Amino acid sequence: MFRSICRGPVQRSFRYSLLSRLDSTNLASITQLHVCTANNRGSEFPDLNTSVDVHKHKLERPKPTPKITKDELKTLEKDTKGSLIPETLKQMENDADFQMNMENLKKLGQKKLTKEERIKRQRALNDLGIPSFRDFVKSASTDSNGDLYSLLRKTPIEIFQLNIGLYCNQACSHCHVESSPKRKEMMNRQTAEKCLEVLSNSPSIHTVDITGGAPELCSEFRFLAKRSKELGLNVIDRCNLTALLEPGQEDTAQFLADNEIIVIASLPCYSAKNVNIQRGAGVFNKSIQSLLLLNSLGYGKPSSPLQLHLVYNPLGAFLAPSQADLEVKYKEELWDNFGIEFNNLFTITNMPVKRFADFLYRRNELKDYMHLLVRNFNGNSMEGLMCRNYININWDGKLFDCDFNQQLDMPMRKVKSQGNASPNEHTGNRGPSIWDINSTSEVEDLRIVTDSHCFGCTAGLGSSCQGTTV
Repeated sequence: MFRSICRGPVQRSFRYSLLSRLDSTNLASITQLHVCTANNRGSEFPDLNTSVDVHKHKLERPKPTPKITKDELKTLEKDTKGSLIPETLKQMENDADFQMNMENLKKLGQKKLTKEERIKRQRALNDLGIPSFRDFVKSASTDSNGDLYSLLRKTPIEIFQLNIGLYCNQACSHCHVESSPKRKEMMNRQTAEKCLEVLSNSPSIHTVDITGGAPELCSEFRFLAKRSKELGLNVIDRCNLTALLEPGQEDTAQFLADNEIIVIASLPCYSAKNVNIQRGAGVFNKSIQSLLLLNSLGYGKPSSPLQLHLVYNPLGAFLAPSQADLEVKYKEELWDNFGIEFNNLFTITNMPVKRFADFLYRRNELKDYMHLLVRNFNGNSMEGLMCRNYININWDGKLFDCDFNQQLDMPMRKVKSQGNASPNEHTGNRGPSIWDINSTSEVEDLRIVTDSHCFGCTAGLGSSCQGTTV
């Protein structure tokens, strides 16, 4: 019925009456539009792409007004001034588990302590009848998922990860680096300059990922970040948020914004109680204040080039929930309560190393956690493993396949240029260092060094410094 009415004289009359009411400018626009669509047959209506699955259509709710008031914002800003370090040191002194760790470290030394930790993990796997990670991967290869073992080699390096020091204003219970205000190890200028030299000779790299400790509190942070940007590279700051409020760091957030540094910030929960349990008293409020500061500079805003991503890692011996679903929840909670915006949420599995391994062992949960990781092994996660296209450089220049291997003192395999050269003056003769290479192309195709902790990165949807790998 409708189609018959819109044909013939009636249709022509309707079109004429409409066009007669248009001025010449609008008529020209319509003519131009007609020409454009005539030249693009098949896409005359570029916005006519509505899904026929109308039951899935949802109206986006307008964001509610954040619950926090202006007075509360002022109080938060006032209460979060000053250094977190005195509170962190106080908690370290009163924490029996932390004191036990420090005593063992003093008595045995880091090397022997790390060796014992690896033995405990492997013993847990042996009790469960589970082989080494490498043998497990070989046995897990099938016709459908291909040769998984062949994936354990370095591909062209795209991300240059720098752990520039262990000094931190926090002492988190899950920290695989064992950072704290008592750790003074930091990268020096000579090593930083060598890293930049290698970067300039490595065209496959697109991102420099700077971590720590609290990297902003290390002496070479700004030098490395600024010079890496001048090389045309993306730069990531692995930020604990609270470091931005330390005395002497008043202009750090502005520095990050001025240089368009990508901020990836740890926030293990959107509730104060959970964050403070894992990261220390007062950390949540300081984290919120830092996020508000970053938002005020444009970070995390929909139309801004300044990227702000958050990181979630579980409080205990369990896997993270769906990254996409949890991101929605985080965004709702942080906006509703504080008016905070961010870009993406990354979920990272707690690795059974260092402080978290001690946490599990003391609670007699290490075997159960290792079993959890193995039960949830996912071969599809392996192609996206960070150890494949990352290179990790320690504060002293030593090279590792990933940050976890660094903390377990498991260096990369020797590069060809090393050969039988005598120990270099910087790092001795155990494993390669930044001083042994001129370009990251020299480490391509090297076999990746693995151990039992690698089950953490391949469990569930996979885990990497950029979140899930599947």
